[in-house]
Amino acid sequence: MGLLQGTLDVLILRALSAAPLHGYAVSRWIHERTDGALQIEDAALYKALHRLEHAEAIAAEWGVSENNRRARYYRLTPKGRRRLRAERSSLERYMAALFRVLGP
Repeated sequence: MGLLQGTLDVLILRALSAAPLHGYAVSRWIHERTDGALQIEDAALYKALHRLEHAEAIAAEWGVSENNRRARYYRLTPKGRRRLRAERSSLERYMAALFRVLGP
């Protein structure tokens, strides 16, 4: 299933809202939370992570993954938490309007 334009950022912010994660773990979190309906391509994921880091919505630092490999861990910043709240609210309004159109 494809993603609506702009939803990948909010999915990433939501994934990072509980704890820092490395890129593969973000992708896995989204896949698991959607029961496999959404699978994020690596290129799109890392492009979004870099875009969010550049916007200071997330910050990154190097760490060690569960496989004992060096990995870049991303965490939500205060600016990212504000953006998540705003984008989630906007997306909820959009979805409600969409369901009104698609309803009976």
